[in-house]
Amino acid sequence: MDFDLVKLKSENDGYGLANHKIDKQDPCGCKFYNKDPPDIKIDNEGSPDCTSGQTLGNIKASQSRDETCSRSGMSATLQNVPDPGKNYVSAHPSYLKTLGQTHSDWIFGAIAEFVDNSRDAKATMLDISIDMIYSSIAGKEIPMLAVVDDGNGMSHEEIMKMVSFGRKQPDTDDPNYIGRYGVGFKTGTMRLGKDALVLTQTTNSRSIAFLSQSLNEGKDIIEIPIVTYSRKGQYMELDTNIQTEALSKANLKAIMEFSPFNKYFIGEKAGLFQKKGSGTQIYIWNLDEWGSKYSLEWVNGMSGGSSFHQGDIFIRSRRPRSRLGQMTREVPLDYSLRSYLEVIFLDPRMKINVQGSLVKSRPLARFLHKTSIESGSVAGKPVELILGQSQLDLEQGNCGIFLYWHGRLIEAYKRVGSMIHNGEKSHGIIGVIDVTSVMDDGSGRVWVHNNKQGFVDCEPYALLEDWLSKKADDYLDNIIDKVHVPVNGKCEMPEQKLEQGVITISSQRSGYNCSENSSQKNNKAKKSPNKGGGNGCEARVGNDEDAVPNWPVKKRLRRLVKKVV
Repeated sequence: MDFDLVKLKSENDGYGLANHKIDKQDPCGCKFYNKDPPDIKIDNEGSPDCTSGQTLGNIKASQSRDETCSRSGMSATLQNVPDPGKNYVSAHPSYLKTLGQTHSDWIFGAIAEFVDNSRDAKATMLDISIDMIYSSIAGKEIPMLAVVDDGNGMSHEEIMKMVSFGRKQPDTDDPNYIGRYGVGFKTGTMRLGKDALVLTQTTNSRSIAFLSQSLNEGKDIIEIPIVTYSRKGQYMELDTNIQTEALSKANLKAIMEFSPFNKYFIGEKAGLFQKKGSGTQIYIWNLDEWGSKYSLEWVNGMSGGSSFHQGDIFIRSRRPRSRLGQMTREVPLDYSLRSYLEVIFLDPRMKINVQGSLVKSRPLARFLHKTSIESGSVAGKPVELILGQSQLDLEQGNCGIFLYWHGRLIEAYKRVGSMIHNGEKSHGIIGVIDVTSVMDDGSGRVWVHNNKQGFVDCEPYALLEDWLSKKADDYLDNIIDKVHVPVNGKCEMPEQKLEQGVITISSQRSGYNCSENSSQKNNKAKKSPNKGGGNGCEARVGNDEDAVPNWPVKKRLRRLVKKVV
């Protein structure tokens, strides 16, 4: 029996996953492809050939006998390649490890990707926690990171885009939307652990997606099982308009085989949607390791709401990030997730819980005193900087500028101007600025790294640094170091006439002339005892013409006092 030709319809731009439009009678097609490849001819004559492979352009994805038989029951061959001279991109499973290197320097950057997605989904509540669960594969309890929000959830098309490897960037830069590059979920999950399951629900659909290194080990092309349901009255039923029942069962089987999730566990997690009816849950296990332990460590909060017993997730190494001019090693937001989330947004719009304890947002601009608001223009774009003093950062020996993009923290404690070299005087000085307009070139391109932990080295950023340096130095001079000391006895008020016998000492800080040695100074002092030494620090008796050299000062003063008496 011959089946009709089946086409694979792409649901995304770039390279990544494509949505299979498969005949209901056809159980084949459990692989995702990235481009509109040629038609597939399904050969079902005779017994299934379980040793055959699938060819995509110039790429052949081989399957083992067990995998082919259990997933499809038949062979599939791509024919009629439109242009044999062109190559179609596919991704090898090793690419999943490469994705995790995006956040290799700071693992909290991976968690921040999920926080951004929840905010974009209009979530009002976000829970982040690590709990121990039993894994039949490991034969013991293992930690699992859970990120659960009550946002809008994702439809089948949206979750396809989320797990695809690249998609078209938006033509415009929406200031109310953080997500942009289409890589955050993949880079975040693969940095935190080897395996991740996503359970998402909208008012009309529910989808499960499984991104796993364990599942794809030993394969030649990445497989991402996805199962989607649609609402039928009060219940969610398998959406056969998207995939066949056989394919859905095969994907669920793969999920349960390579994860701690069985149908009961999945059902339990789906029950979390009942309160609002929508949201997204991300579960990550086989977490990244630090030696014989895990890169993350966690403590649960105690009941009672005490600020001294709040739950938190820490980076085990507790090393501060490298910043120009920084000397202190006490930077809590570098290794405490709670401290980082306190300041991650300029305008907090959702409640965040870490290990069961609510994170109290700390919009920095509201916690500063002796504030100064500086407005200006950088690269032709208006900017506003708020500078002030923070008691907490003064105690910790920190200072610098917090730079936000789309209201989300990109750089923290960036030292500019004299902050770089004059650390002690700058301690406690904090600046807050949103640079969304400056970091947009006007044509849809933004000068922000795709890990959203730094800015691209470009002309607008260099101009911004110069502007920030000037404003920070002005703040130090006019607010912090506002002490005017007369030099060489000169001041705005006329000099007071002194009575005979009164001794004054000049306030010049330079001291005596270092270019002259002590013997030369002594000789000058002997030759002209009443003409002044010209060395910048003078002892005077009565009027200026009575001044004598001040080296050595104590000895000269004693002689002068005796002379006056």
